[in-house]
Amino acid sequence: MALKTHPLPTEQTPRAPRVHPVLRALALAGAALCALLLVLLGAIYILCRGPSPAARDLFVHTVMETSAAKFTARIFLSEEQVQSILDKNGLLETDAVTDAGGEFEQGDALVPKDTIELHEITGGSFKGKMLVVHDPARVRVAAIPSFDPEGEGMKLAELVEAAGAVAGINGGGFSDPGGVGSGSVPLGLVIQQGKLRAGSLDAEYSVIGFDENDHLVVGRMTGRQAVDRGLRDALSFGPAFIINGEAAEISGTGGGLNPRTVIGQRADGAVLLLVIDGRQPQSLGASYQDCIQVMEEWGAVNAANLDGGSSTQMIYQGETVNVCASLYGPRDLPTAFVVGPAEEVQP
Repeated sequence: MALKTHPLPTEQTPRAPRVHPVLRALALAGAALCALLLVLLGAIYILCRGPSPAARDLFVHTVMETSAAKFTARIFLSEEQVQSILDKNGLLETDAVTDAGGEFEQGDALVPKDTIELHEITGGSFKGKMLVVHDPARVRVAAIPSFDPEGEGMKLAELVEAAGAVAGINGGGFSDPGGVGSGSVPLGLVIQQGKLRAGSLDAEYSVIGFDENDHLVVGRMTGRQAVDRGLRDALSFGPAFIINGEAAEISGTGGGLNPRTVIGQRADGAVLLLVIDGRQPQSLGASYQDCIQVMEEWGAVNAANLDGGSSTQMIYQGETVNVCASLYGPRDLPTAFVVGPAEEVQP
């Protein structure tokens, strides 16, 4: 007779708790973010502490020209080291101011005065656009109705449309704490149609504007000097790149690689409006030296740097013709240089 056997009880293997898909996705995203941060910190460390002083200086100057990324230069460098780098790399400003203008030189007689040309610009580390406005009387300052700290600026497209203009570029600097300013308070001087709308008569500013004879005037002057000189439209930023045909002296890296906006004027009166894209794989940006070189190649006898970075934008015939570097789209601005329609200035 066969004996019946009973199987011994076995322990049941516990099942792992099921992780919710959302939590799993968050965990993976967190791990990826941590890895990315470590890679970025490693890259910043190599730039700041690596074997290339030139790469370090270029990195420091680039981020110190931004509103929101200045802190990255101070992660592995002291405040004294950062300031030392800024002091030895950049542009040496002077007290020179554009001379009083006489008659413009004779331009190409075959080009009608109301002509506007749009050109592609390329360099070793950048791409951009150049707008050539043959009639300087068409270029003026557009601004928001009120520089109210509690208010908001306007998009460049809105400033261009409100002015009835055919083109425009962003203009002067503005209060921008942390890179999230409202764009309603300009920094420095603003003159519009001969009226001083912002700034003090007694304070000195880096002035960029046009006089009553449509000459581009750049250089440092007080508000009173600007008014007495008869500037019809002007704002503040800088530095000046070319004054009376003389390019500014550059030291070291000549600034960082960033989006740039520049205004200049040729001897025949044609106005040069330049925007350079930056912070993109296909266009890292331009240095001050790059901007001076482009302006000299296009014949500028006076030229100056306008607000750049995420504010850099050009509109022509209702379209943005460059690539804006802002992650949130075009910035709100207090001022711009715009190009009025040809019929406004025809005799």
